[in-house]
Amino acid sequence: MSQFDTVRRGVAAGVGGREVDEGLRAHMNKVYGLMSAGMVITALAAWAIAGLAVTSDPAGASYTLRDGEYLTGLGEALYTTPLRWVLMFAPLAFLLFGWGTLMRRGSASAVQTGFFIFAAVMGISMSSIFLIYTDFSIVQTFLVTAIAFSGLSLYGYTTNRDLSGVGTFLMMGVIGLIVAMIINIFLQSPAMMFAISVIGVLLFAGLTAFYTQDIKATYIAHASRGDQEWLDKAASDGALSLYISFLNMFQFLLYLIGQRE
Repeated sequence: MSQFDTVRRGVAAGVGGREVDEGLRAHMNKVYGLMSAGMVITALAAWAIAGLAVTSDPAGASYTLRDGEYLTGLGEALYTTPLRWVLMFAPLAFLLFGWGTLMRRGSASAVQTGFFIFAAVMGISMSSIFLIYTDFSIVQTFLVTAIAFSGLSLYGYTTNRDLSGVGTFLMMGVIGLIVAMIINIFLQSPAMMFAISVIGVLLFAGLTAFYTQDIKATYIAHASRGDQEWLDKAASDGALSLYISFLNMFQFLLYLIGQRE
């Protein structure tokens, strides 16, 4: 049923409105702060690895990226060997098999550290965008994504509509999207990738609103317990959810509107 019934019971149990507002504000600030830190780590990791992967010196280079640019040994290892598949699927494997265990058994600091490590690995996995797209289009797409994300997250935070049913439907759509992306790795169909990108933007736009509402409702429902350790872990979990939504929206939009080198 609706999480809002749980919220009302939590308030009725003695959580004062002002106390909830202040605690919720601090909790949401922490969630957005962790998410932002994760995005910075991802961006720096991607930029640094891309810089190390490309050189203008042809000496010793065996792979030409484009006129005047060559892959270094690191670049060849990351982008032309089976290691690229490891980097591609490592974040997904962590989400499916590692994050839940870390949330159950790890401390709040361990969960936060795990999130930051995940963000760094994701940055390494995404570093090839600096080889494919112009720097201007990457920045432009990031700003477009940030504006859209802010509006969608604000909607999820302020709306009185229960989005839990919508969230379940969207998560089912994400599973189908992942299957389609894996299939297209082998098909290499531009038309299919275009459709995947359009659907992906819509799915993760909806999930941004859903996750924001869920983070808010979860905090209010558990605020009366006074378990700060659990709330700190929940903040990292919420930051990861919003981080994933933002990053996927960015990558799909980059495919749709990004200018290639």
